[in-house]
Amino acid sequence: MLKLSLEALQIMDAIDRRGSFAKAGQELHKVPSTISYVVNKLEDDLRVELFLRNGTRVELTPAGRELLKEGRTLLRAAEELEYRVKRVQSGWETELTLCLDSMFAATALAPEMTEFYAAAPQTRLRLLNETLSGPWEALLDRRCDLLIGVAGDGPAGGGYAARPIGELDFVFAVSPRHPLAAVEGPLTSQHLQAHRAVAVADSARRGAPRTVGLLLGQDTLTVPTMQLKYEMQRAAFGFGYLPGPTARAAIARGELVEKQVEEPRPPETFWAAWRTGEEGAGLAWWRQRALAEGLFERLCPTLPGL
Repeated sequence: MLKLSLEALQIMDAIDRRGSFAKAGQELHKVPSTISYVVNKLEDDLRVELFLRNGTRVELTPAGRELLKEGRTLLRAAEELEYRVKRVQSGWETELTLCLDSMFAATALAPEMTEFYAAAPQTRLRLLNETLSGPWEALLDRRCDLLIGVAGDGPAGGGYAARPIGELDFVFAVSPRHPLAAVEGPLTSQHLQAHRAVAVADSARRGAPRTVGLLLGQDTLTVPTMQLKYEMQRAAFGFGYLPGPTARAAIARGELVEKQVEEPRPPETFWAAWRTGEEGAGLAWWRQRALAEGLFERLCPTLPGL
């Protein structure tokens, strides 16, 4: 049978802070006899002396101090749990996970995060970065609650709602030192097949990985993030499409060269998405911000290279 109780730990904490059973009773609105009974029973049950009595003054023994040290951790956890349960009752989730495409930095959400923590201090936020099919899989696998700025068509089968929040163009670019930089005219599939592409890996854990702009049998250098793809193309390890703002900034600095291709990649729509049937207060709060005008424009300046 469990001999410790939260009440006993609260009483020990009050005695230690106030210095006497009487003052602890005043703080906790309990008569001194109740305080003494709880402490004596706890000492008898544990067969350990917890307090040294010196008249009306008491102090913890080494064993009592060790017990209270860990006990205060339990008291804080219990208080937090009680507060979080009350927040759940009011409609706020205990934890919320946001997922962005890996080409975007979550630092762009700093204003919203500051506002959210003020509105819901007991809701824990988690941030994820996923790529290509990865965000959609994370949403349906319940590893995240809201997608912000993710590309591609959502998976078949439903179970989620999605709204467009912006569009981003992509530029085919190579290093000035890459052999394709010297080719005149639009690049054909034969030109591309002879060289290595740089591609960001799909972070999906299940199903066939999605690829963008690769030819069948293409020699490919696969990297985990758009940041590293950008750096590998600048270093002339391969070619590929980069987000327009990133590519144009690097081209202006002379670090990349834009090339025309016979089959250019069209602009891509980016989405906010969430599972249907879930209406927590935190999710509703973030969904409203994700769909707000101007958010996607703030995400884009955090692209690699800018």
